[in-house]
Amino acid sequence: MSIQTSTCRLTLPAFKKMKQGKQPIVALTAYDYSFAYLLDQSGVDIILVGDSLGMVIQGHQTTIPVSMEDMLYHTSIVSKGVERALLIMDMPFMSYPGIERALDNATDALQQAGAHMVKLEGGLDQIPIVKALSSHEIPVCAHIGLKPQSIYKAGSYRVQGRSAQAAEKMIEEAAALEKAGADLLLLECVPKILAAEITANTEIPVIGIGAGNACDGQILVLHDLLGITPGKVPKFAKNFMQESPDIQTAIRTYVDDVRSRKFPAEEHSFS
Repeated sequence: MSIQTSTCRLTLPAFKKMKQGKQPIVALTAYDYSFAYLLDQSGVDIILVGDSLGMVIQGHQTTIPVSMEDMLYHTSIVSKGVERALLIMDMPFMSYPGIERALDNATDALQQAGAHMVKLEGGLDQIPIVKALSSHEIPVCAHIGLKPQSIYKAGSYRVQGRSAQAAEKMIEEAAALEKAGADLLLLECVPKILAAEITANTEIPVIGIGAGNACDGQILVLHDLLGITPGKVPKFAKNFMQESPDIQTAIRTYVDDVRSRKFPAEEHSFS
């Protein structure tokens, strides 16, 4: 198992070098200090305080009820356990409806909570927001494909980009978001061939979740990795505790499997 010993902070230029060198980027979610510390020490490159906390921590059916206050609180305690990894905070539902509010909330994420980057969902409609944040030196991770904050409009959690028209639109969105200043791109529940094409045609690193193993990196919800998520588990998830004697080993196995592109396997991907 790989054990992380360096405490040198990872930066955005470092992730671009990892992409260029085809070195897979390892990401996981965390919501508290103890797990953040464990993930950081285990060699996880990116820690995301996701609004998924609404479902796995707060017990909601969706991420919609999560507030900005919730995100700032959890990010602030996670930040205390992070020395090496890049720390990303999700911008929750309706925390970025316009440029002014997006700037205010993203500023709080960096200044008050200790995040290094914010993540927001949306494609072409979010270009003005991404441009504004980027122009104020706020790092941005864009999120396209399945967008959980759009669940009430979408109607269900399903794979995105399967039709030729939808795939073309997603390719356009990825290029536009990169041009607008996004520093990272997250693809969720996207056919592996489409994800591979987007990854190959962007200069910024692409992190996948349910998007095949051709992406520059992978992320999972920590609770899915540990097999403790209540209810139905997504196809793209894997319970690493099933073959591990303890939590530390499970996390380090995930790190190693992403690095070697053993995970995600075919059964965790969509065609």
